[in-house]
Amino acid sequence: MKRFTVLIGLLFLLTFTLVGCGQNQQGNTQNEEEIPEVNLGYIFTNHQTPLLVAAANGEAFKDMGTYLKEVVPREKYELMSDGKKLADINLVVTKSGSETTTLFAQGNLDVALGSVTAFIQGVDQNVPIKVLCPIQTEGMGLVVPKDSKINDWNSFAAYVEEAEQPVKIGYHSPTSGPKIVFEGALHKAGISATQDPNDMNAEILLVDLKDTANLNSALTSKQVDGWVGPAPFPEVAVTQGLGKVALELRDLPPVGEWYDFPCCVVGAHQDFIDQNPQVTEAIMEIMTNASEWCNQNKDKAGAITAEWIGIPVEAAKASTLVYNTDPSEEWMSGVGVYIDILNDMDKFEGQLKDKTLNDDVKKLLFDFSFIEER
Repeated sequence: MKRFTVLIGLLFLLTFTLVGCGQNQQGNTQNEEEIPEVNLGYIFTNHQTPLLVAAANGEAFKDMGTYLKEVVPREKYELMSDGKKLADINLVVTKSGSETTTLFAQGNLDVALGSVTAFIQGVDQNVPIKVLCPIQTEGMGLVVPKDSKINDWNSFAAYVEEAEQPVKIGYHSPTSGPKIVFEGALHKAGISATQDPNDMNAEILLVDLKDTANLNSALTSKQVDGWVGPAPFPEVAVTQGLGKVALELRDLPPVGEWYDFPCCVVGAHQDFIDQNPQVTEAIMEIMTNASEWCNQNKDKAGAITAEWIGIPVEAAKASTLVYNTDPSEEWMSGVGVYIDILNDMDKFEGQLKDKTLNDDVKKLLFDFSFIEER
């Protein structure tokens, strides 16, 4: 009887312990569920180096207060702020700005870095996204074969005029900054362009190469006569002896119009912004701190970029990009030019059609409240 009583007591104690553990596990699970899981997209380009640097340096940025704690290299991180975990971050590689906006529309991205033109066209198509801040300007070039006689805009225009068939110029995304800037400059210069390979009356045939990885191979295989794209790919073409930079897109006509021109930005889905303001602000803090670090440590930032995206170190270090999260008046003016160009070329079909960058359009495109709070 005594042994039976002891046995009953042990079973009661074991049951109590298991129930207690179950409650703790459930409680921990509930706490973890309160931590948002963030899908953060980026493209393999040094236009987005601040994100790569923030992830690669990780806890080395701990003294800045907000940083990314590595869980799985290049894939999973914890967003930390003042010793507290705010979110789980999944890094998602995208091929282009157009793919980025598609993933936003499908609900597969929460935050992403991409071209401002992609965000603009996404907003036109009612994708619920907002630009939160710029990340850099310029850094775009026209690359041609290394033995080409094209060395500037005038020699390019002469080459186009003398050609007996449309000159084929590749690009990596329909909504990329380089493609829109180049097409806009052609339009302003009165040079006709088409994306229809059967249109033999056009002077330029714009060829969608789908991915930055295809730019140089398309050039060496003579699929295209040249291509326009973002850094570091023009520098890669030069360092690997695959081509030369005929001109920086900042030097396109009209002269001076394309200087300090907007390119990549940080943006987010509206639902994510509304539901996670603290996380959104923390991501903005990381982007700003990492941008400043990149500007002050160009060679180190270049080395991180080269190792991360698999390009020659000398190509990454040759970058002259300046990173900045401040939406200055000049930057806003450039966005306005994009909208004017896209409307002039009849690229809008939705809520930005026939619009200029007025206050109503700014409300559709931007949410700078998190960057302004810093």
